Amino acid sequence: MPADPTTTPQRLLPPDDALRTELHNEVHARPPARIRTPALVTFVAVLNRDVPRELELAHLRMLPGQQALSASDVQANFLRLHLGGYTLKWERHTEFTRYSVVSPLPESLGLTASNPDLGSAMGIDPAWLAAIPGSTVSAIQLAMLEHPLDDPPAALALGQRWLGGQDALAALLGQARTMVMSDFRLRKDGFERMLVLAPEGITPARVGRVSQRLLELEVYRLMALRGLPVTKSLSPMLLRAESGLAEIIGQLETRADTEQALLDTLIHLAARVERATAEHMYRFSASQAYAELVRQRINDLREQAIPGTQTPGDFIQRRLSPAMATVASTAQRLASLSQRIERTSALLRTRVDIATEAQNQELLARLTRGQQLQLNLQTTVEGLSIAAISYYVVSLLLYGAKALKGAGLAIQPEMTAGALIPLVLWGVWRATRRVHDRLHREQGL
Repeated sequence: MPADPTTTPQRLLPPDDALRTELHNEVHARPPARIRTPALVTFVAVLNRDVPRELELAHLRMLPGQQALSASDVQANFLRLHLGGYTLKWERHTEFTRYSVVSPLPESLGLTASNPDLGSAMGIDPAWLAAIPGSTVSAIQLAMLEHPLDDPPAALALGQRWLGGQDALAALLGQARTMVMSDFRLRKDGFERMLVLAPEGITPARVGRVSQRLLELEVYRLMALRGLPVTKSLSPMLLRAESGLAEIIGQLETRADTEQALLDTLIHLAARVERATAEHMYRFSASQAYAELVRQRINDLREQAIPGTQTPGDFIQRRLSPAMATVASTAQRLASLSQRIERTSALLRTRVDIATEAQNQELLARLTRGQQLQLNLQTTVEGLSIAAISYYVVSLLLYGAKALKGAGLAIQPEMTAGALIPLVLWGVWRATRRVHDRLHREQGL
């Protein structure tokens, strides 16, 4: 009998892992916008290190008709608002928050204009934009216009005029379906400008993907470069630390200082290096990760060069690669310095262990000499003891012989006692040795 399609399907799987739904839906967490040309995308990225999510929510509530926004609306780190004629997309990342406003671009601000004022077309209150919590790391005005691309040099000339006559970087993207150009210069209003030209009939979804890749490319580039000032600030400290370590190794080699003094100096140096590592290693790792994202976005754009013009991707890579090499070199220097300090510390510990072993050997030698001296003294005392005991025994024998003589026995007491002296000495010595042997057996010697 066929199943009723209106009934709830029977679950055929084991219970879900606690993170399954969250991880599965991550692929849909930040969908690209669908943008219809002509359009202006106003993009602002701000650092959010000291900006709680609640403060950003309060700022979003200041937009017209958004007073009912709740904490649950921003819990997923992504929110798209439709504000009557334009849309705003809010995205919170680990280190920065992005605000993207998409609004229609009036015909008067199209390719016929020269360095147009785009402030009136942003669609959002400039005061609200200026009050976004955080510090600006990237701000872009991206204009997206329809224009045929049959003659790329002619389109490039119009775009350069629109950008204000500056030399622009440009490239065809994908299968020559769009053209992007920019001079990558900050203007007085704080924005940099990009221009995307697309032929008539291009889909809003493709325009949205191009917009997302270009904006991410620029913000990730700037976030990657945040490691460069750190490397410059660390350079003097690294030079001093490397010089100090070399001096410690020299003193360790020539025995120019005591182990305690060298150890104190090495601990101070290690503390400085470990502090720098703890404070800045995250920045170095983040810069490398952002640089990798930049390379991915450039590959995703699939740029095609226009004769006589450098592509944005090539321009960015040529300037980003040396900076990232400097960051990687500084991170490697810091890690290498930490390892060398560890090896030097091991050498110093070995030197201390050797010195301690020598002291222990000297102490044992002193103890051995003391025990030998004590043994010699004990042997001497034992010899005296045998003589003393023998003396007393012989004296007793002498008194006994005198008693026997007084009893009428014909003996000479002195001769008798004198004759028994060797026998008494041997007997006392033998008794002493038996006592020694018994004590040694009891002590396991």
